[in-house]
Amino acid sequence: MEIHISVEGRHDLAGQIYRQLRAGIIEGRLAGGTQLPSTRDLATQLGVSRKTTLDVFERLLSEGFLHARAGAGTFVAEGLQRLPAERTSHARAADDAKSSPRPVARAQPLWQTVPDILGPQPTPGTPYDFIGGITDKTHFPFDAWRRCVNHALRVQARGRGTYRDAAGEQELRLAISRYLAFNRAVASNWEDVIVTQGAQHALDLIARVTLRPGDVAVIEDPGYPPAHACLMATGAKVVAVPVDAEGLIVSKLPKNARLVYVTPSHQFPLGMPMSLARRVELLEWAQQRDAVIIEDDYDCEYRFEGRPMEPLKSLDRAGLVAYVGTFSKTIFPELRVGYMVPPASLFDTLRKARKIGDWHGCSLTQTALSRFMLNGDFAKHLKRMHKLYAARRACLLKHLQGDLARWFEPIVPTAGIHLAALLKAPLAEADVIEAARAESIALPGLAPFYVRAKRQQGLVFGYGGIEAEQIDAALTKLATLLPRVESST
Repeated sequence: MEIHISVEGRHDLAGQIYRQLRAGIIEGRLAGGTQLPSTRDLATQLGVSRKTTLDVFERLLSEGFLHARAGAGTFVAEGLQRLPAERTSHARAADDAKSSPRPVARAQPLWQTVPDILGPQPTPGTPYDFIGGITDKTHFPFDAWRRCVNHALRVQARGRGTYRDAAGEQELRLAISRYLAFNRAVASNWEDVIVTQGAQHALDLIARVTLRPGDVAVIEDPGYPPAHACLMATGAKVVAVPVDAEGLIVSKLPKNARLVYVTPSHQFPLGMPMSLARRVELLEWAQQRDAVIIEDDYDCEYRFEGRPMEPLKSLDRAGLVAYVGTFSKTIFPELRVGYMVPPASLFDTLRKARKIGDWHGCSLTQTALSRFMLNGDFAKHLKRMHKLYAARRACLLKHLQGDLARWFEPIVPTAGIHLAALLKAPLAEADVIEAARAESIALPGLAPFYVRAKRQQGLVFGYGGIEAEQIDAALTKLATLLPRVESST
């Protein structure tokens, strides 16, 4: 009989035929006991040399998929278990509806409740995109970075191929500890720092080593959705606690909370800093309950007015604050490097958890980044970007406090690369977003950051990835658009 086998091109002919015959046997399309064509007939059918089909049959015979009978031919081996093929979404839905007993690999039911993390994604074909969490990579000093990578390659070429410290390369930990001491008043030795694959990785490690299923963990509301998902994935009971003008409302914290995730320097997404009184109150609350505080100090590098607020970590005397940061907002997200300075009591456990998960990060990238920081290139880059983002922020505020003031109440942050603005009645968030999208303006809303049903109507203007000229053009257009939106409500 003829067997349906597709051969494309003249590359790896034996491999193509082998894979298709093997799949046919495993999936049951070639049943046990089926006689195959002779190698000569199959070669003629497929237009290949007989040596090619001989090589395929010999391999399948050696692996036990075929057996030869002297004087009779070659047959599919008997007794092979038919393995179910991967089912389509439609087939899975049909099986679920029928309560099919067909065996499938199943995840823990918990994962059905954990929301997917939707990272910031630019809107295709939109010239005016105020997406948050995005930095402007076009101004990054790639020539300087290339020199640092070349240095790291030379260092690695001289060394032996070994596994590295799960806490990270010593030079990078030293560079981070010096940077935090100088810029954020976080006193730490290099041995206190653990390098991670970004801030999200640090959150995951801390949550995994401190929380048990059923423990109560707290997030801000509105807050950072990836942190919410991370805590839910541990099996914790996640409670969203509201914020006000001073930050997280400590008096509303659950008494039995084991972990609190906060963004005190620049509340995400609203932008206001946590007051000193509220910081002290939160630390006292944690001390009374031996609770862990995760301090996410995102965007702290870009401060445009006022004196920097003291990080919780610098005020912590009980050893309960895990300080977390990332280079995603200062260099670019693809770098995948972050860090944490955890309580001393958690350091060894966190290093062990890191080693169990992926042993350690890329030592080449870490060596290049340490060079980039220690030779001053990082500081120069931050200074250039600070000036650039300050101009964009000023342009944004000029419009929000000027021709757009009739419809917006901006929450003016002292730091960061995004700005939240509340909408004044009768405008609705969804209506403004939809009308702006029709004019090629992408405006993220506040709704996705809330857990509670009671929420404020507003927009988030990210200015990390949009030039000042584009901000000016987009908001001028928005000012002519909003009267029509208002009249239609």
